[in-house]
Amino acid sequence: MSDHTLDKLPGGYKGMAADMSSDQTAFKGVQWGKTMMWIFLLSDTFIFSCFLISYMKGRASTVVDWPNTSEVFSLHVGDVPVPLLLIAIMTFVLITSSGTMALAVKYGYERNRKMCAWLILATAIGGLTFVGMQAFEWSKLIHEGVRPWENPFGAKQFGSFFFMITGFHGTHVSIGVIFLFIFARKTFRGDFDTGKRGFFTTMKSDYVAIEILGLYWHFVDLVWVFIFAFFYLW
Repeated sequence: MSDHTLDKLPGGYKGMAADMSSDQTAFKGVQWGKTMMWIFLLSDTFIFSCFLISYMKGRASTVVDWPNTSEVFSLHVGDVPVPLLLIAIMTFVLITSSGTMALAVKYGYERNRKMCAWLILATAIGGLTFVGMQAFEWSKLIHEGVRPWENPFGAKQFGSFFFMITGFHGTHVSIGVIFLFIFARKTFRGDFDTGKRGFFTTMKSDYVAIEILGLYWHFVDLVWVFIFAFFYLW
């Protein structure tokens, strides 16, 4: 940039904004899809934070005893109740799927198409397993009388918080599973090697798309860790 051009730039914070918006240095070479995903994840972080903060506020302010989650979410192995057994398995499956997703990104950049595709498929199966177990958890509590407006185990707010927080997270996982199956098919076909255009965009596909999907999946896994800690262990 010439000195003559620099003289035309405004000073102070206005000059900083003008330089950043010119997209010449700060964002040069950055994948737009990756940037947009980070912005989306940041906004989603605010939403989940509001949910968890409202949950803590509601639990701390209620005068009715809060249900003992170790008893509410226990499963019977024979005649012995095991606290949080299903939740522990769900957490293990989801965290494991995060590892397979990371490996899929690695093999994708190495152009190992088959290994990448199988790992994406394994991630999708892990996510589908998680959603299935969450559906079982929901049906179990609904059968026991838990509703968004009613709860036989204690404070009525428990049901509304449970269905809202876990349902919102489960929706994220379900959307991720759909795209994981789509990406597994595209990888098996070699779309990321040939640069074939996708259904929803005119841009050519490449293995960066798998990394972007991986960012979303890791975020979903990380959010579950906070839900597990705040909702089930507290």
